[in-house]
Amino acid sequence: MRNSLIIGLTFVVALLLSVMPMSTMLELGRPMWLAMVLAYWVMALPHRVGLLTAWIMGLATDVLYGQLFGQHALVMTMVAWMMLLLHQRIRRFPLWQQSLVMLPVLGIAQMLLLWLNSLTGNRPPTLLFLLPAFVSAILWPWVYSVLRGVRKRFHVL
Repeated sequence: MRNSLIIGLTFVVALLLSVMPMSTMLELGRPMWLAMVLAYWVMALPHRVGLLTAWIMGLATDVLYGQLFGQHALVMTMVAWMMLLLHQRIRRFPLWQQSLVMLPVLGIAQMLLLWLNSLTGNRPPTLLFLLPAFVSAILWPWVYSVLRGVRKRFHVL
């Protein structure tokens, strides 16, 4: 029970960081906090965090942003699915190589989000829409290290 609470708290922190106010310039490159936290937990504990968790967190993001219901749920589920496919290989990589793997995973998530936005009639933005994937890939080693520290500190199994 305590392990689930720790995992849930990291998701809550990621959701809060996702909606934290930022200046307009920084908003363009806002890291994909929830996707990174989800990717970490799927990679670290694939038997506990999976597609259902991704779907629920995506629905929470949809509610938080007030966007089309299920849009982020689909994107987060796709991120979890790709991490489930790759988790055994990615675990063995050094952090800088994990970042290189996270770049296409998060880039595909952003492209799917762009496609879903264009289907709903929102005018697609420029290629700056991919900037959060780049920023997230750069931040991955630190996010990974912090979450690994939390996992070890609280003995999350």
